[in-house]
Formats: sequence, structure tokens, C-alpha cells
Amino acid sequence: MAFSDENNPNLIKPTGFLPGGGLEERGRANNRRALIDINKNSVVNQAYPCVLNKRGLSGKQEICEKKQVDPFHRPITRKFAAQIASSQQLHHNPQENNAFGHSIFVDEDCKTIENDHPVPMFLEKPEPSFSQEPSQMEEVEMEDIAEDDDDDPVIDIDSVDSENPLAVVEYVDDLYEHYRKIENSSCVPPNYMNKQIDINEKMRAILIDWLIEVHDKFDLMGETLFLTVNLIDRFLSQKTVVRKKLQLVGLVSMLLACKYEEVSVPVVGDLILISDKAYSRTEVLELETVMLNCLQFNMSVPTPFVFLQRFLKAAQADKKLELMAFFLIELSLVEYEMLRFPPSLLAAAATYTAQCTIAGVECCWSRTCEWHSSYSEEHLLECSRLMVGFHQKAATGKLTGVHRKYCTSKFNYTAKREPAHFLLQTQQ
Repeated sequence: MAFSDENNPNLIKPTGFLPGGGLEERGRANNRRALIDINKNSVVNQAYPCVLNKRGLSGKQEICEKKQVDPFHRPITRKFAAQIASSQQLHHNPQENNAFGHSIFVDEDCKTIENDHPVPMFLEKPEPSFSQEPSQMEEVEMEDIAEDDDDDPVIDIDSVDSENPLAVVEYVDDLYEHYRKIENSSCVPPNYMNKQIDINEKMRAILIDWLIEVHDKFDLMGETLFLTVNLIDRFLSQKTVVRKKLQLVGLVSMLLACKYEEVSVPVVGDLILISDKAYSRTEVLELETVMLNCLQFNMSVPTPFVFLQRFLKAAQADKKLELMAFFLIELSLVEYEMLRFPPSLLAAAATYTAQCTIAGVECCWSRTCEWHSSYSEEHLLECSRLMVGFHQKAATGKLTGVHRKYCTSKFNYTAKREPAHFLLQTQQ
């Protein structure tokens, strides 16, 4: 059977072939044989196909050839042919005739390397187990577990909100650490009223007591009230205000706080009506501009409300404890002397005093509350005793707006509960 390479442009011819099908006669004729002799010897002596008769395998056949490692059906590649030629030279004389010795040209790069045996795959050495040699870290963990086996362990208060994206459990500790760092920047000097000429701390108390009733009348959010008081104190600590404009300062502060916190903001006309039309719309808008420029548009400050929410969660507070804490801290908003305490301390003291009011003498400041507030029970006693005093005179004093607010069914008649008198007795 004759083979033609005219229709096979990919066939690589040996360099000794001429275009006419003959061989070059440059001293190589004696070392080569005719193509027909090669085919005859390869059919008789060899079990695998000749290089010139090699055919490509289909995709299905290639998969089968990979599964069966059979030298009789292995496709002859360039490297495999070089290995065959070198193995034949070891067992036969190079001068003897064979089927591939004169028809395969082996490149120098394809020569096999001596002792070219397959290298076995070594198993990865296992790392030494920590159980063999107890490390220092394990000892520390065992000590921590032993310490946590106390009667009052620190509870993970954020585990219940792990699936709530609004609770931002991943960032909440960093947020409150940031609040603790910047809370002093939102505080005012406790004696700033000495700079005022026409107003005093009693007028401030009357204004805030009235604003608490306005806040309840409009049914605003809790954050709005605390931000309103903060804006009033920060503005009064920088600007001198006459007596007849003090109520206007309170109204504008509430308007700004509503714009920052509320979804539905009271209109300016409602605030003018609530003040018995003591001021015009122009005066409200002008003072709003003055106040924002004075405060440099800084409305993002941590108020006691922010810390109180966190500390009540640490105390695992129910609705009763939550209302009592807000009642006590709103009483503190009215009092000028409470400005000397930072917002975090006010919130922690309100939580502790509310626990003492509800639980009585059996109340204790848990390790979880101490951990999240960073205040021990001794640090809270001074502020807590002042709150107990405000609670005692809330119904009989001149300013009863907070007491009347928390005496309603809406707030579960919280103000009618007896104060924690035993905290004042321990002082004596």
C-alpha cells in the first residue's frame, strides 16, 4: 500500500528526503534503507505501528488509552520514540538493522537521562500536635475558663442580635469605644451659667421642664429630647442670651434636633403656636442659622441616651426597669448641677439606681454591667444618691413636668414607685 503525503501538509519530513521522493546521496545512502524495507521490518518484528503509519486518535479512543496503559496501543510521541531508540541501543548492536534506528532522528534535548526513574510522591509530614506539648496559650485559656466559672460571669449581650444587621454586632464595641473618647467634647463647663448676665440655672430648669412636656405632646423620639438639651447647653455656654429669648433658644434647639433625629418634623408654625405666638417665623429661622454657625453644624454627639440604651441591654432590663431608668435620667436633665457628670456616667448611674429602686437592697451591679459601662459600683454611688433625692422631691417640687409625665398609664405609673431610700442611708 502506497502512502502519499501530498494531502498532508502537517507531515514532518526527514531532512534527507528530496522532493521527488528519493534520498540525498551525501554519504548517508549507505546508512539508510528504502522506505518499503522499513515498513516490512516494522510489520514483522515490531508490535506497535510504524511512525509513518501513525494515525490520530479520536476523543473517545484517547480516554480509553489513558485508562489502559498498554505499550501496544500507546501513541508514539517524539519523546517516546527517543526512549524506544535508546532502549534498543542498549540491547542490540548499533550497526544492526532495526525498524526505527535509521528512520527516527533524536534531538539532543530529547535524550533520556540516566537513572530516570519515577520519583515517588512523599507524604506531607504532619505538624506536631499541640496536645503533645501544652503551650502557654492553652494554660491561659484554662485559667480564663476557671475564672469565668464564677457565680457572676460576663454575658455576651450581643449574641441574641447576631442575625440582626441593624444591631451591627461586628462594630458595636468599636462604636461605644469611640463614643467614650469623644463624649467629653460634647460636655459643657459645669459653671458656664456664670457667664450669663440675664439668665440663671433656675430659668434653664424651667425651660427644660417645659420642653419635656412639649416633647411628650408631639410624641417625639427619645433621642430628640436628649439632643435638644445638649444643643441648649452648648449654645448658652458660648453665647450670651437675654431672658426673653431663652424660650426661643429652646424651640430652635428642638427644631434642629427633630431635623436630625425625626422622620416627621414639626413645622415652624406648630412651634410658634406652642409658645403662644411669642415669636415670629422670621425670628425662628434667623436664630436657627445663628445656632448652627455657633455650633459649627456639629450635631453628632453622644448623649446619655446612647449610653443608656447599651447599659440597659447589659443589665438585661425589662420594660419596668427601662421606664424607671428613663424617669431618673430625665429628672437629671432638669438639674443644672448634673452637668458635672459625663453622659456615660449619668446613664450608668440611672441604670444602677433603677435596679436599686425595683429590686431593693438585693440589687447588685453585675460584672456584665461593670464591663460594658467601665464603672464600678463605688463610682456610681455619688450620682445615684443625687438621683434618689430628685426622685423623692419630684412630686412636691416646683417643677413637676417629668413626674406628671411618668404618672400616666402610657409610662406604667413609674413615678409612683417608692425611691431607693437605702442608698441615702448607706451614705450616713
